[in-house]
Amino acid sequence: MDVLGSRIVIVAFDGWNDAGEGASGAVEALRTANDYELVHSVDPELYFDYQYTRPSSQMDAEGRRQLKWPEAGLWRPRDPAPGPEFWVLTGVEPARTWQAFASEFIDVALRDDITGVVTLGAMLSDVPHTRPISIFASSQNEQVREAHGLERSLYEGPVGILSVFEHFAESAGIPTASLWASVPHYVATATPSPKVTLALLDRLEELTGVDVPRDGLRTEAAAWEASIDAAAADDEDMAEYIRQLERTRDTWDSPEASGDAIAQAFERYLRRRDDGPGDRKR
Repeated sequence: MDVLGSRIVIVAFDGWNDAGEGASGAVEALRTANDYELVHSVDPELYFDYQYTRPSSQMDAEGRRQLKWPEAGLWRPRDPAPGPEFWVLTGVEPARTWQAFASEFIDVALRDDITGVVTLGAMLSDVPHTRPISIFASSQNEQVREAHGLERSLYEGPVGILSVFEHFAESAGIPTASLWASVPHYVATATPSPKVTLALLDRLEELTGVDVPRDGLRTEAAAWEASIDAAAADDEDMAEYIRQLERTRDTWDSPEASGDAIAQAFERYLRRRDDGPGDRKR
């Protein structure tokens, strides 16, 4: 049996960990492709700052006004197919008491015999939209690294909720892996970013061997890229900047380039993020 086992939780949160909505989009694609039921949700009063993540107002089917509060929950497939199954943990990144937040979900994971965890993130990077989306795949678990040829991140510095969740899972004996996508920073407002979501799902399937339906995303990703091409065609400065990024990326991808190039770029990105509230760090 694979090190990650047969019941794997895929984790992604809205917020800092989710540039271009790439990671949350991947989890949403999984939930859309299957019928899921809620296993556990947290009390929002314990973990969310409503001035940072405000509740929203909406109308129900009878026209009555309702309040929708920030949430985070663990979901399982109602009718899992044979073989490894994906559970999903998603919602809003918590603003406080991260240890209690992670512990609460790890307790549920242990109760329900979860065998592995894969966290998904997306970061703004100096990369071109015209090239394949880079995925930095890592694990702090030696067996997972050896089984799947993953990197071990050597980053030291402020961290965010995904790293906290990985730490608590590993401490509880649940092996973890992490997939981070590099999102072109100059298209930060072009959300959602289906090309990023597609790249994460492709790498997730490669990592786990679980088939992930995503045909619709291919069309959306092509349209997303074409829309940015069109914008660049009307802006010579943007077009030239993209060409510079392409030359850099092509150098990384050349046979002579170091295999650590993407990992080093990832570490530089994390260090640059030391500029805001602690709950927005990874």
